[in-house]
Amino acid sequence: MHEFDVFDGALLIDKPVGYTSHDVVDAIRRRFQIKKVGHCGTLDPNATGLLIIVLGRGTKLSERLMSSDKVYEGTIKFGETTDSYDADGELVTSLPVPPMTLGELNETAAAFVGDQMQVPPMVSAIKKGGVPLYKLARKGVEVEREPRFIHIYNFRFAEYNEPIGRFRVAATKGTYVRSLAHDLGQKLGCGGHLATLRRTVSGKFDVANAIRLDQALELSAAELEKRVIPFLKLAA
Repeated sequence: MHEFDVFDGALLIDKPVGYTSHDVVDAIRRRFQIKKVGHCGTLDPNATGLLIIVLGRGTKLSERLMSSDKVYEGTIKFGETTDSYDADGELVTSLPVPPMTLGELNETAAAFVGDQMQVPPMVSAIKKGGVPLYKLARKGVEVEREPRFIHIYNFRFAEYNEPIGRFRVAATKGTYVRSLAHDLGQKLGCGGHLATLRRTVSGKFDVANAIRLDQALELSAAELEKRVIPFLKLAA
């Protein structure tokens, strides 16, 4: 077996707002001249937080790393639905928010805990006939989406100041938090959309141990090397 290179492994990045996951991959590849760079689990441009960047032979482990459970924190705005189920989309409906306490909101959220089939949003990277759904959505085309099996371990609000609720959710891979926000709004009868989102945990990795993208890009190759989680440690 070949010796591992110092850049065969993973880097934990705290993704900023406004970047696609692919933008982060490109920036790392260009800055450090590493041929193979990938990411484990897409974050929408407006989402922040933990993005696992795999380097060199670390890319061989991306499927395994992607299949891990995730934890997110964020806010939902009730009373407004959008076509993308988040703040980026066009407003679809606007309804009054019924009076509710934090406890009542959590009671409704608790109904989403457990095994379920979730319909992905139209604005997503899932492909239908080889075309990403978001491209069809941009043309105003809506197609039937296959529901996906997911499991939500925990979904709880820490704060509620009408119309904004601040939540934390722990779920299996492939869970669309935007769909969860939309479905909760529907259940409450007033609609809702995901206002902000931050991924804090992916598998055994925590955003507390990640480095901001701007800081990572200022490192020298030797300094970056110290931040790389080696292949054998990842594979363990």
